Amino acid sequence: MKMAETQVQEETFTLEEILSVTKEYHRLILWNDDINTFDHVIHCLMKYLDYSESQAEKIAWKVHNEGKCAVLEGTYTEVDVYRKILKEEGLTVSIE
Repeated sequence: MKMAETQVQEETFTLEEILSVTKEYHRLILWNDDINTFDHVIHCLMKYLDYSESQAEKIAWKVHNEGKCAVLEGTYTEVDVYRKILKEEGLTVSIE
């Protein structure tokens, strides 16, 4: 009988990443990039994070002018869900 082969992708984490998971509150940071248009960023903020159009525009301008902006705060698990969604949309995001 042939055993089924399974591929396991191993992830490594830094101490900083492990410690960051234990914090109670985390922030999802949206970073400026040269790829996404204002319209796409605004659309994503409205669709996934439930911002109004004017709020999303203000965030887009802040990201453009300051390089980044916190767009969501919550537990690591909550914030990570939205990080993955926005990353799939092509946005540059990270968790602090």
